[in-house]
Order: sequence, then C-alpha cells, then structure tokens
Amino acid sequence: MKLVATIKLKPSAEDAELLRETLARCNEACTWLAAKGFETKTFRQFDLHKLAYNELKSRFDLGAQPAIRSIAKVADAFKINRETAPVFRKYAAQPYDERILRFGDKWVSIWTLEGRIKVPFVTGDRQKALLKFRKGESDLCFYRGKWMLAVTCDIPETEAFHPSDWLGVDLGLANIATDSDGNFHSGDAVEKTRQKYALRRKGLQSRGTKAAKRRLRKLSGKEARFRKHENHRISKELVQLAERTERGIGLEDLTHIRKRVTARRKQRARLHGWSFAQLRSFVSYKARRAGVPTAFVDPANTSKGCSFCGCIDDRNRPSQASFKCVSCGYTDHADLNSARNIRARAIVTTLESSQASA
Repeated sequence: MKLVATIKLKPSAEDAELLRETLARCNEACTWLAAKGFETKTFRQFDLHKLAYNELKSRFDLGAQPAIRSIAKVADAFKINRETAPVFRKYAAQPYDERILRFGDKWVSIWTLEGRIKVPFVTGDRQKALLKFRKGESDLCFYRGKWMLAVTCDIPETEAFHPSDWLGVDLGLANIATDSDGNFHSGDAVEKTRQKYALRRKGLQSRGTKAAKRRLRKLSGKEARFRKHENHRISKELVQLAERTERGIGLEDLTHIRKRVTARRKQRARLHGWSFAQLRSFVSYKARRAGVPTAFVDPANTSKGCSFCGCIDDRNRPSQASFKCVSCGYTDHADLNSARNIRARAIVTTLESSQASA
C-alpha cells in the first residue's frame, strides 16, 4: 500500500536560495520540453527521452538523473492532458529518486545545481514510522515559504480477517459520521469551529483588500488542516472499533454525493465545506493497514428506509434528525437508522459476493 510521508526541511538561508534556483531551473526545463514534445506530438517518456535528453542536459546544465526525472515529470503531465502544452510553475514540486537523494538520521543529502547539500529535517512520530518503508520517488516541494519532502512509502498490508459482523457508517450533514452502534463522530465542538472559520471567511471576503486576501489564504490553510485532522481522528476511531470487535466497515458509495443530497440553505456550507471523500479514503487505508474488511454499498433510500421493518417512505423523515416509520411506528435518530441500513446492506452484499465466488 502506497502512502506519503511529508517531512519538513530546515535549510539555511544559503541552501534555501540554492534549492529555489534548482526548482526554477528544473521547471524551466520541463516547460521547454513540454512545448517541444507538444509541437512534435511526442508524449511518452521513452520518446521524449530519445527526442531531447542530450539537448535538455546541455541547455539547462542538468545532471543525468535530474534530466531523466524532468522528462518523466513532463510525460506524467501529458498523461493527464494532451490538448495543450503544460506550463510548470516556477517553484512546482520536482521528483527525486534514490540516486539524487539520500536519507540520514536527521538530514537528507539532496542534489542541487551546485552539487549535493545536506539539509536537516524534522518529522513527527507517524512520519518517522512511515519513513522506514520509503520506496520510490520523493517530491521536493516549496509551499508558502516552507520546504518539504513528500516521500513515497510502501507499507505492508495486514491480511484481512473474516468479519463476524459489520459496522455501518453513515456520512451526513447533521453529524459527519454515525456508526450503527450509536456513536456520533462529530459533536458541537467541530461544528462550532467550522462556523468560526465560515464567519471569518465571510468577513474577509466582504472587505476585498490585499491584506484581507492574504488572511484568506492563511485561513484556508488552517481550515484545511482542521478538516484533515478531524477526518484522521474520526477514521481512526471507526477502524479501531471495528478491529477491536472483529467487524468489517460498511460505507456509502459517495459518488456524486453533493448532487444526490438535498440540503437546506443553512446546511449547504456543511455539505460543500467538508471533505467526505477524504474521510472515506482515510477509513479505507487505515482499515487496510489493520486488516479490517470494507464494503461500499448503494446509499439509495438508506435515510428513508426503516431499519426495523424495511418500509421506504418519504414520510418516515418528519425532520432532519428524527426518523419515525409510518408502517411499524419504529422511532430512532435519523443518522443512526441510516447507519443500521448500511450495516444490513453490507451484510447482504458480502454474502452475495461469497455465494457468487463459491
């Protein structure tokens, strides 16, 4: 399983300037090669190498391996879009491999235009554990005045166990996540923080000054980190609960969730301001690391269907938070009822899959 460990570099002022010059030169070379490749309709890495390897090295004074990494970077860009020639930002991330990047205990030896330099780095416990499995390329990044390395790590997966049951998880508006055991993974503190960021953003947007725009960029980073932290926390709790009770995790198929869900005016910011796809991906990779099986089910009518008798009716939802079946009278929290429907569908889906493979 591929994961990325992001570590923070702490270069001196002289080394930072050298790294900036190196990124600028590499991206200038990539933009030149992309234009040449687009003009000749040459898109594959092998063909680009044959077309311009020697000229790229001599024109931009690059070493052999940096030139090869730059060619690969352009070829990857052409995989996404061949309609126009890509133009690379001056300080866009540059890929490095083990031939031009070497790790020490607390430093990295990294190639620059003036040769190799040793740059100290700092990292957290999670990143430190991931670095033991580093394999493949690392990207040198310059983001908002900070130097970082995004290191690819190949983490061994734990063999999935055979679940005794399934834990259904509903992702929604009132609560970010609700599981079929009745645990609500959000709370007032999360919503209060989200509203605080929304109010600050609204006020800064209304000003429109340069200072306000700078504050907006800084605020957007803080808000993104807050969402990411909460998604990590929620996904960790869900996977640990499933692992401890030897259950799989049933999740909704989130394809086109924003088109499917009808939100009231006050809830639109919550729907469009939370990264549900990120949360699901966090649950997925943490489950794979722990050996917890996952199943993705069709979310259609999980909010309208009764988890007790199966009756599906729009009238079963008298309000956003409440559920009351018009057929059998069963009442419950709406999100909890949905989570239990997801659990039931996960059971049926996996049972059908096992029967089909038998």
